[in-house]
Amino acid sequence: MPHISEINSHELMERIADDLADGYDEELELEIEDRAFDEHGLQAPVDRLARQQYFRELFRLQGELVKLQDWVQHSRQKVVVIFEGRDAAGKGGVIKRITQRLNPRVVRVAALPAPNDRERTQWYFQRYVAHLPAAGEIVLFDRSWYNRAGVEKVMGFCTEEEYEEFFRSVPEFEKMLVRSGIRLIKYWFSISDEEQHLRFLGRIHDPLKQWKLSPMDLESRVRWEEYTKAKEAMLERTHIPEAPWWVVQAVDKKKARLNCIAHLLEQLPYADVPHTEVVLPDRVRHPDYLRQPTPGSMIVPERY
Repeated sequence: MPHISEINSHELMERIADDLADGYDEELELEIEDRAFDEHGLQAPVDRLARQQYFRELFRLQGELVKLQDWVQHSRQKVVVIFEGRDAAGKGGVIKRITQRLNPRVVRVAALPAPNDRERTQWYFQRYVAHLPAAGEIVLFDRSWYNRAGVEKVMGFCTEEEYEEFFRSVPEFEKMLVRSGIRLIKYWFSISDEEQHLRFLGRIHDPLKQWKLSPMDLESRVRWEEYTKAKEAMLERTHIPEAPWWVVQAVDKKKARLNCIAHLLEQLPYADVPHTEVVLPDRVRHPDYLRQPTPGSMIVPERY
C-alpha cells in the first residue's frame, strides 16, 4: 500500500468518496433486509422513484439529527424519547435510522429485559431511572415503563391494584422528569391487524428475523382486542400537557420512519452549533521507527 504522502489529491478524494459510499451502503443493507420476498425467493417489485425519494429524505433528516446531537451536547440538554406500539410495528426500524449516524456516547438506546426477581421488589420506576440521561445526552427507550399499561396488564403480570397505582403515579413521575429539565417525547406506533399478521408471517419465514418472534409476540396475536383496550386506556389516562402522546401511522414502514424523525426534530429547538475548524496535524516521524511484522498466526484469513 502506498504511503499517504505518495497519494495524489485525485486518489485521495476517490478514497474519501469510497469511504462515504461505504457508509451509505449500510442503509442499503437495512433496506434490503426490509424488502419482501415471494414464495420463490424473488424480491417484490420496487417503485424506484419512491425509493430514491425515501433515501434522499432519510439522509437529509439524518443530517439534521447530527445537528440535533451537536446542539444537545453544546447546550447540555437532557432528552428522553419513548417508543411504544404493537409488536412488529416498526419501533426498532426507526430507532436504527435515528442512531445510525450518531455518537453512541451521546445517543443511546435503553431496551430493558423483563424485570428479575430483585427488580420486582423495587419501586416500579426504579430500574428505568438508572437509564435516564445526564446533561448532553439523548436516551431512546425501546419500550418503557408503559409495559405495565400494556403487556403486564394483558398477560396478567401485575395485579389490578398495581395497574391502578401505575396510572396514579405515572403522570406525577413524568411531570417530575420534565421539572428536572428532561425533555420527554412519547411515540405510539400504530399498525392494523392485517399488517401485523403479514409482518409476523414474514418473520416466521425469514431465518434472519425469526429471533424477533417471542412466545409473547405470538400470544399478542391471540389477544389483539385486549391489547387494543389496554392501549386506548393508556393513551387516555397518560396523555398530559407536560408529556403528550404522538401517534405514528406505521403501516407504511418507510413513511413512518420519515414522519417520526421529522416530527422529533420539530419538538426540539435545536440550532447550528459553532465548531472550531478541524485541521489534521502532520504525523511525527522518527528515523529509528520500525514497524514490527504481525505474526501470521494472528492474521484473520482473507476469504473475501
